[in-house]
Parts: sequence; C-alpha cells; structure tokens
Amino acid sequence: MNPTISIIIAIFNRKDELFELLNSLSRQTDKDFEVIVVDDGSLIKLLPTVELFEDQLDIQFFRKDNSGPGLSRNYGAKRAKNDWLVFVDSDVIVETDYIENIKKNLTENPADAFGGADKAHRGFNLMQKAISYSMTSVFTTGGIRGNKKAVTKFQPRSFNMGVNKEIFLKVGGFSEMRIGEDPDLSMTLWENGYTTTFYDNIGVYHKRRTDFGKFSKQVYQFGCARPILNQRHPQYVKPTFWFPSIFLLGYVVGVIHYFVWGNGLILALYGLYTFLVFFHALVVTRNISIASMAIISTYIQMFSYGYGFLKSWFQLNILKQSPREAFPKHFH
Repeated sequence: MNPTISIIIAIFNRKDELFELLNSLSRQTDKDFEVIVVDDGSLIKLLPTVELFEDQLDIQFFRKDNSGPGLSRNYGAKRAKNDWLVFVDSDVIVETDYIENIKKNLTENPADAFGGADKAHRGFNLMQKAISYSMTSVFTTGGIRGNKKAVTKFQPRSFNMGVNKEIFLKVGGFSEMRIGEDPDLSMTLWENGYTTTFYDNIGVYHKRRTDFGKFSKQVYQFGCARPILNQRHPQYVKPTFWFPSIFLLGYVVGVIHYFVWGNGLILALYGLYTFLVFFHALVVTRNISIASMAIISTYIQMFSYGYGFLKSWFQLNILKQSPREAFPKHFH
C-alpha cells in the first residue's frame, strides 16, 4: 500500500524560516501529504504565513501555549490523519523529491521509524556552512548524523524524523524532556522492539544557529542532556560519549604543561587535529573561508558539549541530584 504522510512542524516565532519550509513543501513532486503546523505560543503571528499556502498544501494550523518542541509535536501527531508522522524542524528546507523518496524508501526498505541527514544549502552564509560541517564531520560527531555507513544502529533526530503513527502513540510519543527528546524517543522505540533506519536520499538543509554564541549554548545543552539520557537508557551508553569532555580536559592539561613546564607536546597534538579539521573541511566545502571558520565551530562544539557533559555527569553521579533537580529547564 502507498504510505500516507503527515508532516508535523512545531514552531516558535520563526516566521521567515516557516515561509521557506512551506515553500519547499509546496514544490514537491508528490503532493499527496498533509502538513500540520503547531504554533508553540509564538510571540508573533504565524497564521498569515500559513494562509499563504492554503491553496497549495493540505495544511492545518494550531496554536497552543508554550510547552517546548516535544509536547508540541505530540499535539500535532494526535491530530494527524495519515499513517506516517514526519517531523521536521522549522529551520529546514527540503528537496522537491523529499516526499516521493520517503514513500519509495518505506515501500522498499520498511522500518518502524526512520531518519535522514542534514546538510548545508548553497544559499546559507559561511558561518552556517561551517557549523553544518562541524555537526556532521567525522572529526567531531564521527559522521553519525549524515552517513549511513557511520553507524550500526541509527538514531533518527527530530529535524528529519519519521515514525509510524500507531507505534508513536503506543510508546507515548516524545517524553517530557525539552532537550534530547529525539534520541530519547529513538531509544524508547528500541527498548520496545521497534526498528529504526537511515534513508540516505531524504537529507534536509538545516540552517541551525546563526552565530557562534547561540551555537555554543545549543551544544552545551546537548552535552548536559547526554548523562540524563544515559540514566534513562543505560543499555545504550557508549564510551565515545566522553570524547568531547576528554578533548576539553586534554586541552586544559596541555595549556598547563606548556606554561608551567614548557612542554608543548600535548598542544602539538591539538595543532595536528586542527590541521586535519581544516584540510578535511577544505576538501568537503572547497572554500578556505568556511574551512577556517570550521576550526572555530569545531572547537566551540567540542568544548561546549564537553563542558555540559562533565557538569551534568558530576551533578547526577557525584552530587546524586535528580535530572529535574539539576536541570529543571530541560523538562516540561
């Protein structure tokens, strides 16, 4: 049977990004799908933007009090009429064959849930492209966000994630977590015996953060969330989760070694890492400016995530605080 698709967009304020996303959805080669926009208590009016596409899309608009992305997606899922829920972030753009490829993949390679890559659009600015590189590079995340061969068990992320509606509702949808709710859902699906897979032809263009400060805060929160996820799903803990924290601590030790004992060997290793990141980014992006900025975004990612992870791990495992006590803003 032909899979039926409901696109669910949880959004807060991003009016311009919403227009770009809906515009890309209006240009699909397969137009048999619905779109559900859930306004999560935005401070600006989003309905006029949605109304621009009412003649081009089968679209519904709902406005609710702010509760964060996870519960807003649950709100939209309960109102979806189709069998498959596809969640995309409000700051992405999709290719014209996005829906067509999802249906083809579900027919040829079925799974209970699926995800795809994120990448940088040619129209993104240099900083966005540098951040996109650092979030998908083999030298930072191991390439797990955009390469089927890089993972043995793929965790779909909510910027580009599909789940069978019946299964989604059966496991309770997204949890009360405001940050890290998507890997939490993926691992919950695994624990209930459901399968996830990566489709390599449904990548989305993901704008992410527009400056390094916002990017640093975002990945810091990701780092804080990981030890919480480790407590919730201990069977899926990996030693590699410690890598950014070890990277951060190693750099601090290297600086101390250099200024106290005059030994620059450790910092020399970081210099080699920096060169590898630059060279790889240059090969991937073919732009020396992006490659240079990728060094900055990579170190921001590693340091901010590593610090967030260490802080969260210490509070949860040494101070024995509960996740809600340690990070109340991470929960609804």
